[in-house]
Amino acid sequence: MKIAIIGTGNLGKSIARGLITNNAITSLYLTKRDLDGVKEFDGYKNVRLTTDNIEAVKQSDIIIFAIQPVHFEAILNDVKSFLTEKHVLISTITGFLIPKIEGIVGADKFIIRAMPNTAIAVGKSMTCLCSNEQGKKRIKIAEAIFNRLGHSLSIPESQMQAATVVCASGIAFWMRLIRATTQAAIQLGFDAKEAQELAMFTSEGAANLLITNGNHPEEEIDRVTTPQGCTIEGLNEMEHKGLSSSLIQGMVASFNKINNIKKEQI
Repeated sequence: MKIAIIGTGNLGKSIARGLITNNAITSLYLTKRDLDGVKEFDGYKNVRLTTDNIEAVKQSDIIIFAIQPVHFEAILNDVKSFLTEKHVLISTITGFLIPKIEGIVGADKFIIRAMPNTAIAVGKSMTCLCSNEQGKKRIKIAEAIFNRLGHSLSIPESQMQAATVVCASGIAFWMRLIRATTQAAIQLGFDAKEAQELAMFTSEGAANLLITNGNHPEEEIDRVTTPQGCTIEGLNEMEHKGLSSSLIQGMVASFNKINNIKKEQI
């Protein structure tokens, strides 16, 4: 794939590392106003560093925009006359809707929005994708890219706000749960380093059981709980204190907040 990443900041660099590591490129153009920020990629085979967005667009088929929202419209206007019928445009810019992109470059372009989370830095992102009508013809390309950087799911654009809460904010929610588990382990006698190790790898194992087996969480819970055992005692105490309801209410609160921000921007 001939790919350009426009605006190679932290997210762009994570995407670039994943593409290079997985040998997923024919060529890769990385653009940044200050190339010192991407010098770690200098010397990689078929990777080009440039400050010229137009050059990157002209030399590539897939354009991934990973810039600050405030700069996106201006950059689209700069490059739109150099876009051809072959270009696939992938935007990672939060809140910049597809109709607005279409209004700048045209509804005839292949337009896809991607919402990865910060776990993309370690190749474990849950990335949500949506597209315009034309983009549906190229959505498999975006899936191929982001499946090399974790897992992807195609959804309607109307669900991208909710996906932001579940997947992007969700990283913070899970971090807090892991921290709480760590604190409990310390109270039970482990030192801080051991406690975090126990919490991290237990949560990773729980997720991988569901990913690998395809079971409902309650099925895996049933494998651990025994009559009058310590696991069901602990679970029931957590539910009495509102574990599930607190998590659900917190996520709904985040969703309401992101919708209020959107309304204020309109």
